[in-house]
Amino acid sequence: MLASEFSDSTLSQQGSGEFDPMFIITKLGAKVNRVIVAGMLERLDPRETSNGSTLWQGQLRDPSGLHFFSVGDYAPESMRELTIQLSSRIEDGESIMLLMTAKARYFQNEEGAVYTSLRPEEAAVVTRETYRNWLVRASQGMLERMEMQEKSISLEKTTEALAAAGISENMREGLLLANEHYGEIDVEPYRLNIMNALDIAEDKVPSFSSTVSSSPQTSLSVDGETDEEEEEKSAEGADLKQVLLDLISRLDQGEGVDFDTLLSNAAARGHDRDGSESALDELTEDGSVHEPRFGWFKITN
Repeated sequence: MLASEFSDSTLSQQGSGEFDPMFIITKLGAKVNRVIVAGMLERLDPRETSNGSTLWQGQLRDPSGLHFFSVGDYAPESMRELTIQLSSRIEDGESIMLLMTAKARYFQNEEGAVYTSLRPEEAAVVTRETYRNWLVRASQGMLERMEMQEKSISLEKTTEALAAAGISENMREGLLLANEHYGEIDVEPYRLNIMNALDIAEDKVPSFSSTVSSSPQTSLSVDGETDEEEEEKSAEGADLKQVLLDLISRLDQGEGVDFDTLLSNAAARGHDRDGSESALDELTEDGSVHEPRFGWFKITN
């Protein structure tokens, strides 16, 4: 599931029994107990709890937004060990694409605001190809739910009416609950999420990819880096600039693209924030882009 659908959710369902599962109901009618998510591991920070244990809090970004997750003593040992390893790799500046299976959670504050989060149970660092495959599956699932949600609007709000209209059994209860709780919703943002995700999956927008030389022979340059490493860094920098230019071109609705939106979309494609900021500075300095107002960027004609 893409982050936007999960994070937009404000409805939960909890059975009365002690061991009854808890579900989060999305606006599109999905009943979520566990979910498979993937994206750029953007943050992973330790926090000491009141009982002296360590709770790791992280953010996982996909093309539609952020998943927030936490890993504590309750997590499987393998998940805790992986979290510590990932923390070290992030500190070293490594870009990490992560896929995880997680339990859906939510928190409601005193004002009644609801916040969703995840408790990872299993996770793995994945290749760009695996991430692209996940984007396609997540987009397909969202599109199918959108179609069923739109079909359900004009139907009588009963399971029998939904069944007669061909809506799958696993979606009927969730759709009825979602329609009652959320009312009429705007699905256009979800449609844009799908288009954005598929652009990345199909490599219509250049994205980060690390390459490893297969040649056993390397020649050292003056500063100790190989010629291949220098060429790789140069190509990567040029690629990132093109990513930013393509993003500005595609996202600009006339006023430019704001800084956070631009860097968030670059992160969803596997580029770390520091690198994107540097590339954006270089594009500004060489006149490729300009700021019509502070923090908003347009391509220079």
